[in-house]
Amino acid sequence: MSHLWTRRVLAGGLLAAPFLRPARAQQSLEWVAGSLGGGWYTMAAGLSALVKDENPDIQIRVVPGGGLANATRVNRGQSPMGWGIDAFAAAARQGEEPYSEKHLALRCLGSGYSPTEHNFLRRADGGPADMKAILTQKGLKLACPQRSSTDEMTLRRILKFYGTSPEKIRAEGGTYLNGSYSDIGGAFTDGQVDYLYVALARPASLLTEIAQGRRTGRLVEFPADLRKHLIDQYAYAEGVIPAGTYPGLQTGEINVTTMDSVIMVHESFAEEAAYRITRTLIRNKGPRLTAIHSSMGAWNPATSWKYQGLPLHPGAARAFREGAGMPA
Repeated sequence: MSHLWTRRVLAGGLLAAPFLRPARAQQSLEWVAGSLGGGWYTMAAGLSALVKDENPDIQIRVVPGGGLANATRVNRGQSPMGWGIDAFAAAARQGEEPYSEKHLALRCLGSGYSPTEHNFLRRADGGPADMKAILTQKGLKLACPQRSSTDEMTLRRILKFYGTSPEKIRAEGGTYLNGSYSDIGGAFTDGQVDYLYVALARPASLLTEIAQGRRTGRLVEFPADLRKHLIDQYAYAEGVIPAGTYPGLQTGEINVTTMDSVIMVHESFAEEAAYRITRTLIRNKGPRLTAIHSSMGAWNPATSWKYQGLPLHPGAARAFREGAGMPA
């Protein structure tokens, strides 16, 4: 009886085997984000962990990058996915400034993931308070992120609007310092520079730390004519840093320009992976994404797929059709 029962069980197992779902092969992907210590890096790391929680076979490794360089890196297949800025990703696709060739391999998993404010911080113990007066003064000591960043590209556009440039600042005896967020934050705190320009989603830990540090500053409002120029000429958006966002750095709301984040992928990105990653984000919109970074709390899947700057990846389109009302 025992041997007969065993043979029957084994036979049944062999018959049933073809109907078992095989385990998915482990997928290892690279996500090029922003500088260490910046919002993009924090968000990419948090989203990667979230994706792995719900899809154990998808392993995403986050590496540092920059808003300008990421589009080219993804387009060339050096990283299969990466953060991008909506206006710059659209420019990359079309081969428009600051890109010299069309980035036709770029696709996306939607946009609107993290509205990002442009922040201009000045010394609080003297000097001009108006942006134009600050940027055109001789001996200006200014810091901003590295040249591969959209922060620095935006600052160059502002300087050009006011008839100056990094080269002119240096030629007139001033300082134009590039570095990581932590490096330039330290330079401001230590008095190496008196002004700081960064594009970071609120609340930015860099600004919060400065507000609590030994050298405080004041956020500078973007003048109306500058905001209009950046919006009309380069497709930025208009925004506000609400009062109380950075106690000690502001006395009321601050008018600024903004941009938004898009998840870029290469056209060869596996459709099933794109579908499952996007599906995971849709299912966790709201509190779970807010816990990763507060700026992601406003992400709306119902509008995310409407971004026109890059073609939507087919896998993402499938997820948005199923879970966000995207028409077939």
